[in-house]
Amino acid sequence: MPSGEGGGRRREAGFTYIGLLVLIALIGYLLAVAGQVAATTAQRERECELLFIGHAYRHAITLYFRQNHRYPTALADLLTSTTSGPLPVHFMRHLYPDPFTRQVDWVLIAGPGDSIMGVASSSTAAPLKRSGFDDVDVGFGDAQTLRDWEFVANQQPVPAPLPQGLHGAGTGQ
Repeated sequence: MPSGEGGGRRREAGFTYIGLLVLIALIGYLLAVAGQVAATTAQRERECELLFIGHAYRHAITLYFRQNHRYPTALADLLTSTTSGPLPVHFMRHLYPDPFTRQVDWVLIAGPGDSIMGVASSSTAAPLKRSGFDDVDVGFGDAQTLRDWEFVANQQPVPAPLPQGLHGAGTGQ
């Protein structure tokens, strides 16, 4: 066997080995990029879920206040009404977990006395969403952490109902 033939095969084998290493590195890089995109997408979905759940808590606490003329003292109070009536009123069907911790470990926003006016996530992660919030979520764009997204009950005064017979009085009706 001539000495030139064996040397050529070794050089070709080395080239294939380097090509395979480059291919493996490229695949690893692409998987890392795909993982980062998946993580970002997952956080965006959890932020959207947090907004939905936070609005549900805000709405339930507002309805509770309007019916009972006081804020709840625990989140469990939102599951049934404390007022007497023919049917119990459910402000929420169940207590939602925080989408970031998967626990019902909300930070409670204190109201008068021992009451609860709102909730916030217990997550200290930085939010990705910085704009495009609803009008009721003013200030969420400036939040440093998701904990800063506070879902506080609507504090607008509820107009007193007009006595019977006075509806439309003074309006020309």
